[in-house]
This record gives sequence, C-alpha cells and structure tokens, in this order.
Amino acid sequence: MYYKSNSDSSSSITWEWHYDYLPTSRQISNSDPLERIVKLVSRSAVVIFSRSSCCMCHAVKRLFCGMGVNATVYELDQDPFLGKEIERALLSWLGDYSKTSVPVVFIGGKLVGAMDRVMASHINGTLVPLLKEAGALWL
Repeated sequence: MYYKSNSDSSSSITWEWHYDYLPTSRQISNSDPLERIVKLVSRSAVVIFSRSSCCMCHAVKRLFCGMGVNATVYELDQDPFLGKEIERALLSWLGDYSKTSVPVVFIGGKLVGAMDRVMASHINGTLVPLLKEAGALWL
C-alpha cells in the first residue's frame, strides 16, 4: 500500500512503499482462490497483484504512485503458499489474454487487467475516471 507523508523540513511530498501481506487461510475462510481474490479486491479501491522482482509490476506501481493513488499491493512472491495459488488463479482468470499472471490491477473491485490494459486506459484517458469512480482519486 502506498501513502504519502509530508516532511517537516520542507513542503515536498515523499512517497513511501508499503505492502499488504496476503491474509492467512483463517482470515479468508474460502478455499477457492478465485473467491479469495474477490474478497481481497473488495477491501480497497485499487488492488495490484504483483511480484517484487517484476519490472512491469514496478512500472504499474509507479504509475499509480505518481498519480497519487493509494493502491493496495499484494506481492505474491512474498507468500510461497497462498501467493502461488492466487497467481495460478489470476492466470486462469485472465485466460488467453495474458501470458503472465502479474501485474494484475483491480479498480473498484473490477478487473482492469495486466500492464497493457492499464497503460492503454491511461493513454486513452479512461483510467482517471475509473479511479475517480472508485474513490481512489479526488482531483
């Protein structure tokens, strides 16, 4: 999850990275990975499923950070059990559309897609209205 903090010494804004960890099986009782994903994406306006070593994931996180969006980021490689399960479920959800399972972005609980769809939405001007509608962006 991202948040901004103002330093006391100047009026500049500093962005810091914060991540949510995948809830344990006890925290999300459903055993179906797709149901877990639905519950996870319903908790925040913007959810990004990512891998910490993925350059495309980093780029999409920076895009939202640069827009001032406080996205919840689930780093799938940080949890060897639930992470792999959820990554497989995301790949099956995306189907033939994507060869990679991350990054996957949800806005307002709805699947936007992988990096190419997010960037296409940003370029054609539909990303900002989606973010505003979800309550993730106020400007």
